[in-house]
Amino acid sequence: QVQLVESGGGLVQPGGSLRLSCAASGFTFSSYTMRWYRQPPGKERELVAVIGRDGGSTTYADLVKGRFTISRDNAKNTGYLQMTSLKPEDTAVYYCNAVQYTGRFVNYWGQGTQVTVSS
Repeated sequence: QVQLVESGGGLVQPGGSLRLSCAASGFTFSSYTMRWYRQPPGKERELVAVIGRDGGSTTYADLVKGRFTISRDNAKNTGYLQMTSLKPEDTAVYYCNAVQYTGRFVNYWGQGTQVTVSS
């Protein structure tokens, strides 16, 4: 059974930090690009960060560049999103996604974890 399970969300004050985790099972995690998305209240889902299969390449949305760091540990089948200098506008449900293209796209999604930045 394929699963992506996010954890680590919660309530944090502005300027604080959180680390989200995404535990994968039921598929070969190391063969998939991993992405983090978020969906702020009342808004569309947006891409936050991407990491290549071996962790060697990363890209970030401009809104989080310099504050968020995406990483992965393929030995543990787990991806991470380290978030620092959090702002109220970072409040959203955060989702991890694993994607692979082998003639067609195969996408797996987690259930999401809520991050609330508020004083």
